Order: sequence, then structure tokens, then C-alpha cells
Amino acid sequence: MIVPYTIAVAGKGGTGKTTISSLLVRALIGLGKAPVLAVDADPNANFHEALGVEVRENLGGMREDAFTKSIPAGMTRTEYIRFRFYQVLVEDDGFDLIAMGRPEGTGCYCFANDLLKTCMRLLERDYQFIIIDSEAGMEHISRGTIGIPDLLLIVSDPGARGLRTASRIIDIALDLGIDRSAMHLVFNRYKSGVAPAGVFEDAPLAVVPYDPAVEAADLAATPVSLVPEGSPAREAVKEMAIKLIEFADKKEKERVK
Repeated sequence: MIVPYTIAVAGKGGTGKTTISSLLVRALIGLGKAPVLAVDADPNANFHEALGVEVRENLGGMREDAFTKSIPAGMTRTEYIRFRFYQVLVEDDGFDLIAMGRPEGTGCYCFANDLLKTCMRLLERDYQFIIIDSEAGMEHISRGTIGIPDLLLIVSDPGARGLRTASRIIDIALDLGIDRSAMHLVFNRYKSGVAPAGVFEDAPLAVVPYDPAVEAADLAATPVSLVPEGSPAREAVKEMAIKLIEFADKKEKERVK
């Protein structure tokens, strides 16, 4: 059975974490690691736009639907939620996408969240990597709906404010039970210059340069993950993906010992 390697990508708004997430999905596919499961865990969902697919429904809406509508004859509520879960899944070439929606609504959703975790485990058996585009507060992780990731990538610009935000995300992640050694910094839209030493002590896992092709895709509202091969950002994320595959392979070898 395949045990997927789960990578959560977090960062303050505007740092380009969704761009990094989508480029990472494409890079892993290009490196032969399909299928990849992409999970949009940011309520301000735009992971699908970066990947170039359409999302008509998210799990938050499905969860409410399962508690407010009549269940079809012959189905239990559990069976109905599982059935609807697979309807929400967006399938594409090399990857599937799930949009989580908001983590909570009115009333108690503990039962539904347990079912969603069960469904996620069923899906995970088919995927080598799971890429989670998370928000800075990582509410879906804290509520347990998507579990603890194997690795946390924190996307930041190299400025002092961005790095202080990265430090706060680390504090949140530590409180959620993520090991410090599983957290890595990624500089995005890098031009030149880094904040003074002491703001953030860690060297970045990857430095993704400013890329005119990414900016043009943003301005044109076209899928940013489909910028031309060989573009600076795409190449930098591909190099990072190779490192992440090495991390995953090492963890798998430790698991089977």
C-alpha cells in the first residue's frame, strides 16, 4: 500500500504560496510522481485557478448538505456523505483536487469531520504525494480534518515582515504537533537582499526568483502552474521537488525497516 507523503504549504497572504503549491504539483507530476492529490485548505480558495481546473463545490458545502437534505432511500447518512465526497473530487491529468471550504459552520460538525477524515484516508491510498495549500493559521490542521503533514513549507518574501510572519507560523505549527525539523522556509519572488540575521535564522530550502511569466499569468488570470517549462520559477520549484522526493524516499525507507 502506498503511504502518501503530505506537504502543507503556508504563508501570509500575498507571498505566493498558491503559486508555489501549484508549481509543485506540476513538478511532481513531471518527475513521475503522479497521481498527486491537491488539497485547497484556504477558505479564500484559488488553488484550482492556479492549476487550471474548475471547482463547483467544496467539502464545507457538502458537509452542510449532508445534514440539511433528505438522504436518498436505501442509503445511510455515512454512505451518502462518502458518495457526495467523491462527487466533490475534481479529477485531472496527473492530479486530483479537493477544496475544503471553511473549517466550521453553525452547529457541531464533529461527526462530519470524522467522516471526511475517513474519506481522505481512503483517497490517500492512491496518491504518492498530497500537497495542501493552507492558510497561515492552518485551521484545518488544528481541527484535525486533514491531519498532521509530513512536511511544512513556509513561503515568504525575504523582507523582515515576511520572515517575522514565518516565525509566527512556526509557533503555530509547533503547537499543532509538527516537528521543527519538518519545517522549511521557501523564498518566493526573490530579487535581491535578505532581512538582517536574527529575524529568521534558518537558510531557505529553496529560493524561487521573480519570474515575469508568473506575473503575466497572474495579470491575465491564466493558470500560473502552466507557465512555460524553463521559466525561472518553474525550474526553481522543480529543483525543490527533487529534494522533497528525496525526503519522502528517506521516510519511506525508515517506515519499512
